[in-house]
Amino acid sequence: MKRILLLLAIIISFSTTAQKNIYESPNFDILSSNHNILAIIPFLTNLDLNEKVSKTEQKRLEENEGYAVQNALETYFSKRSKKKKLPVTFQNIENTTAILAKNNISYENIDVYTTKELSEILGVDGIISGTLDLNILLSNGVPTEFSFTDYISGGANYGRIGIKISDGITGKLLWKYEKQINKKTGKNTTDLIDRMMKLAIRKFPYERERKRDRNKN
Repeated sequence: MKRILLLLAIIISFSTTAQKNIYESPNFDILSSNHNILAIIPFLTNLDLNEKVSKTEQKRLEENEGYAVQNALETYFSKRSKKKKLPVTFQNIENTTAILAKNNISYENIDVYTTKELSEILGVDGIISGTLDLNILLSNGVPTEFSFTDYISGGANYGRIGIKISDGITGKLLWKYEKQINKKTGKNTTDLIDRMMKLAIRKFPYERERKRDRNKN
């Protein structure tokens, strides 16, 4: 009985934390009123692995993790759009990558460009971007065995992810969702994105119900 109660407490805490870690601009409706297409760019990753790797290898691994999240988000929104029509579409990430490459923009230098610059170059109305801080290679999968000791000691914590949406014209932050990564948030990148977005979907600003709720208020 005690174990069941503890599990319920963890689940409730997980859901509550997800809601608290979501920010939405009070000007979202105004700034996003003409949004039709968004681009998802690779996430900027910081790896702090236990094993020693060369700087070159670390950069390669960080890039792989950043692109894995980009792919996972595209997969999620593709599935979501099939279930329910969203008021915005998402630029094919292969097109995004190709356009960036034509403009000599790579993973290594994309962070020096502003949201406004990237939106203009990509021909989109807004940018979905984010950051990853990891002490494991999430794309390779994480241990999923449940252990109370790990939760007490912090051994089940693998880092943090932040997803944000920025307006292309003003460059202003419209929405942001931050989440700690642990054994319960997903076994790999795709699973993580799927689970965390499902938790946040009621607060996702482009959801039609969410827009109607704001208009009622």
